[in-house]
Amino acid sequence: MARRERSSDPTPPEKTCASCGRRIEWRKKWERSWDEVRYCSDACRRHKVTDTDRALEAAIGDLLDQRKGGATICPSEAARRVGTDQGLDDEGWRELMEPARRAARRLVAAGEVEITQGGRVVDPSTAKGAIRIRRTAP
Repeated sequence: MARRERSSDPTPPEKTCASCGRRIEWRKKWERSWDEVRYCSDACRRHKVTDTDRALEAAIGDLLDQRKGGATICPSEAARRVGTDQGLDDEGWRELMEPARRAARRLVAAGEVEITQGGRVVDPSTAKGAIRIRRTAP
């Protein structure tokens, strides 16, 4: 006879990946070690957060500080800034696009920014396509 799950079992608190900033989906195998889980996958565990990732987070913050309240930026602006600082060629910044999106998702998890599409706030874990970044409303 199969054991029935009790509906009163508490749902573990939601977490975000320390590397990519996406929501970590709870898995039964993590039941005993949920407090120690920091990464959503082996790839994120290997990647970790680098100096470039921190530079992208800082660039996003700096760019938003230069804009009026409620104004947005594209992650490509941060990628271009960090790419220039790192001496990448005119097209080299493109390799920083996904790291810039990861940096934005980590800032969302920290409560500093929101990710929007078409002017609406979207879930950073599931957003596909072009995104914009803005400061969270006070």
